[in-house]
Amino acid sequence: MNRRSFLKAGAGAAAMAALGTRRELVQKVLGKTATRGKVLVLGFDGLDPRLTQTWMSEGKLPTFRALAARGGFSRLGTSTPPQSPVAWSNFITGMNPGGHGIFDFMHRDPKTYYPVFSASATDEAVKTVRLGKYVLPVKGGKVRNLRKGRDFWQILEDHDIPATIFKIPSNYPPVPTKQRTLAGMGTPDLVGSYGIFNYYTTEPLELNQDVGGGRIHMAYVIGNRVDAKLPGPVNTFLEDRPEAEIDFRVYLDPSEPVAKIALPDQELILKEKEWSRWARVRFPLMPTQNVTGLVRFYLKEIRPAFKLYVSPVNLDPADPALPISTPESYAAELEKRFGPFYTKGLPADTSALDNDVLDEGEFLAQDDQVLEESRAMLEYELKRFDSGLLFYYISSTDQRQHMFWRLLDEKHPMYDPALAAVYGGTIERIYRETDDILAQALAAIDKDTTVIVLSDHGFNPFYRCFNLNAWLKAEGYHVFANPFKKEERGLGFPSTDWSRTRAYGLGLNSLYLNQRGREAEGIVAPGAEAEALAREIAAKLEAYRDPQTGEQVILRAAVARDVYSGPCVADAPDIILGFSRGYRISNSSPLGQVNREIMETNNEKWSGDHMTAAEVTPGIVLTDRSIRAEAPALYDLTATILQSFGIERPADMVGKPIF
Repeated sequence: MNRRSFLKAGAGAAAMAALGTRRELVQKVLGKTATRGKVLVLGFDGLDPRLTQTWMSEGKLPTFRALAARGGFSRLGTSTPPQSPVAWSNFITGMNPGGHGIFDFMHRDPKTYYPVFSASATDEAVKTVRLGKYVLPVKGGKVRNLRKGRDFWQILEDHDIPATIFKIPSNYPPVPTKQRTLAGMGTPDLVGSYGIFNYYTTEPLELNQDVGGGRIHMAYVIGNRVDAKLPGPVNTFLEDRPEAEIDFRVYLDPSEPVAKIALPDQELILKEKEWSRWARVRFPLMPTQNVTGLVRFYLKEIRPAFKLYVSPVNLDPADPALPISTPESYAAELEKRFGPFYTKGLPADTSALDNDVLDEGEFLAQDDQVLEESRAMLEYELKRFDSGLLFYYISSTDQRQHMFWRLLDEKHPMYDPALAAVYGGTIERIYRETDDILAQALAAIDKDTTVIVLSDHGFNPFYRCFNLNAWLKAEGYHVFANPFKKEERGLGFPSTDWSRTRAYGLGLNSLYLNQRGREAEGIVAPGAEAEALAREIAAKLEAYRDPQTGEQVILRAAVARDVYSGPCVADAPDIILGFSRGYRISNSSPLGQVNREIMETNNEKWSGDHMTAAEVTPGIVLTDRSIRAEAPALYDLTATILQSFGIERPADMVGKPIF
């Protein structure tokens, strides 16, 4: 019997107390208690308070406006820095990064100076045996969630309060719990990346390596047939660890714009400009082992050029190769009801749009698939939402603002009047869609449900790029072994002279000192010397002005000890960069590369962003309750949720209830 059924049948007790007029939220069932009061949380990634308030006042978000009128609406303090994995970790734990230990999308390995994923790590088998050409794992090998602290749904579970957590970011792999959870942002594709598409074409095309996210395969049409291979995960069962792959063929109709895609165990018929259904693909690893994934094909063009897009290989929810849900059966339950669905953390393929593999309409068609899928599952969860808490996350708000801000803003370097005439309303339309989703949810809940709508951060234009390591080099804090070398595009700083380098940048907002005893070749003494150097660099960063505009590029260069508290402060970057409105780190800087120029114009379709100082891009909170807090923040909502169920917040939580 699952937890919700257990509570509903009255076989256990979940004593609850809520607020104000909702204090009596327990109902006796067979001498035990089951919750009547509920909390619904809708997480719309990246909803911006300026845009939201504008469209509310213009009557374009009627449900938002009506809910705000009877409850409350406020700007919501985001994290430092306002990156999604950091911000959502604040909300999940009720702590700041010094408590939960997630400081950026990317952290660094101080032993190698290489970038590493911040939120999860994969440990390979510590013991193996050889069987011919195969290497078989015997002991060890697992994926770990690196976030510290306890998640609010674990605390709810301690008090026997059921929760469903749908695709909340920064919960991959899902933390141990008996609650229903499905992993969201941070969940990789089958090859272990944040999403690698494959594109087969007869036209030469180069990917923007700073943007990445895909692989181009030259295709050859011979006798109206294209032979191709779909790459999959690394085969760790073989000593040389080759990529597993699948052979497939595309048969082109000689006269009509139609093709047949022949996979080893299925065939798909597509017209030009048509998306396929999900195709389940199986990559052979060894005679008794294979791994399954899901892909969608898009036949972009047959002739004169052949162009076939294949989505990143998503984990198969019916048989996931990596953990994506709790209990394990939850993902399979959804797949059984809805069929295959997107499992990659951020499903919309922004890299394909940025690299001109998909155009604006094709990108939106793909993201519409994501949104349609999400709304159907939300309806399903709302129908069985009879107790406890339901959290539901929507990613499309964030992804569309990243990619279409350029068509909302005539000042943007990538503004295109012709495209704006067609797609200039894309961001407004997704905000209207959130209003419709809220209406859908409100229609499904009862009077005993507290409603919280939130975004983790807002948005702003991304006009100009700052190359952190180029600035550090120009200021003498980062030194190349060869003084005549102007740039470095490799990983791990292969050109750097660490015996003379005092600082380096890795990640989207992070600067590290080359500290003795911490970094492999550190030279900066910890303590007073490191403190003085950090404050010197921070002051210079805040004083730097864009030579093209004269504007301040970095509004806040925060020293970690000034803004963080908790047991993980020692692991933080030494300085956290908070950019002014219109500015962001360059695309190459997060991986530690060193460009020639300090400043560049952003000429990418990724045109909106939120890597600013926290005060520049707050999120929103909208609720059916009156908000008493003057300046609510993300971690305050965690304490609010616990208070709504009569639970005292743990001592390590920094947030306070907003009601």
